Amino acid sequence: MKEITTKELEQKLANGESLNMIDVREVDEVAEGKIPGIIHIPLGLLEFRMNELSKSESYIMVCRSGGRSGRATQFLEGHGFDVSNMTGGMLAWEGEVL
Repeated sequence: MKEITTKELEQKLANGESLNMIDVREVDEVAEGKIPGIIHIPLGLLEFRMNELSKSESYIMVCRSGGRSGRATQFLEGHGFDVSNMTGGMLAWEGEVL
């Protein structure tokens, strides 16, 4: 499984890179704060909404601590997607939050 650290992601965003990020936390968790520009797809709905994703794109999965996003990364990898897990999750995130 590919991984990206919070610092690496923060640097990519600071450099203006266009990234596809997916937050797999629950609605109430996302309401407390999310990375600007992130797409919210709760982990339980990922299987049903993966048709919204493109296999020609790369994705970065985010959750609270890195566990659920790790499961989401493995799930999408198994379906042929290019995915990385943000290690440490939002608990380790020090960048901008909406």
